[in-house]
Amino acid sequence: MSKKIKIKVKKRKVNFKKILLFILAIYIIFFLVYEIINLKIKNIYIIGNNILSDYEIMKIANIDDYPPFIKTFDGKIKKKLLANDYIENVKIERKFFNKLYITIEENNIIAILKSNNKIINDEGHCLDNIYEITDVPVLISNLDEDIFNKFYVAFDKVNKDVSLKISEIEYKPTNLDNLRFLLYMNDGNYVYITLDKIEKLNKYNEIYAELDGKKGILNLDSGNSFEIKE
Repeated sequence: MSKKIKIKVKKRKVNFKKILLFILAIYIIFFLVYEIINLKIKNIYIIGNNILSDYEIMKIANIDDYPPFIKTFDGKIKKKLLANDYIENVKIERKFFNKLYITIEENNIIAILKSNNKIINDEGHCLDNIYEITDVPVLISNLDEDIFNKFYVAFDKVNKDVSLKISEIEYKPTNLDNLRFLLYMNDGNYVYITLDKIEKLNKYNEIYAELDGKKGILNLDSGNSFEIKE
C-alpha cells in the first residue's frame, strides 16, 4: 500500500487593518464628494435691475435660500426669470468660490395708460402698475389695436433721456396721417410727431438747445418747424 501524502493548507490571515483603511478611504471620498455637491452658493450678485429688487429676482429664480451651487442649473434660473413680464433678457455667470452673477435686462416701459393706470412694456403687454412707476409718459388717448401695436413698437425706439422729458402723449390723427401724435413736454413745449418719423424725436435735446428758452410747438411730423407761443 502506498503512503498517503499529507498536504498542509496554509491559512491566510485576514488583514482587518487594510480592510478598515479601505472602508475609511471610501467613506472619506464619498463624504468629500457629497460635501462638494451640496456646497451652497456663497454670493449672488444681481446687475442691471431697476424695477425689480434683488430679492424679488432671487425669489422668482427660486435661489433666495442659496441652494447648492452645482445643483443649481443656469437654464432653469433663466427660464423662470424670462417668464416675468418685466424681464427681457438674462445672462448668468459662475465664478470661483461659488459666486453667481445674474445680469438682468428689464423690459422698456413705454407709457402709462391714463384710463386704467396700467403700464405698457416694449412687448405691448399692459401690466398692473404694482411698482407705482411714474417716470414715463402718460398716454391720455384710447387707441384701437392696430394703432396701439404701431405705437408701442415706435416709441420703444425713443431714447430714455428724451422719453423722460415727455409728460403726456395724445393721439392726434389727421385725414392725411393716422399715425400722428401730440407730445406734451415737461419743459412746456408741444411736439407733433408721426410714428414713421419717431426717430426724429431722439434729436429733441439738440433742437431744444437751439430754442434759447423759447416755448412753442415743434412740428416734427412735417419738417422741423417751430411755432413760438405768444
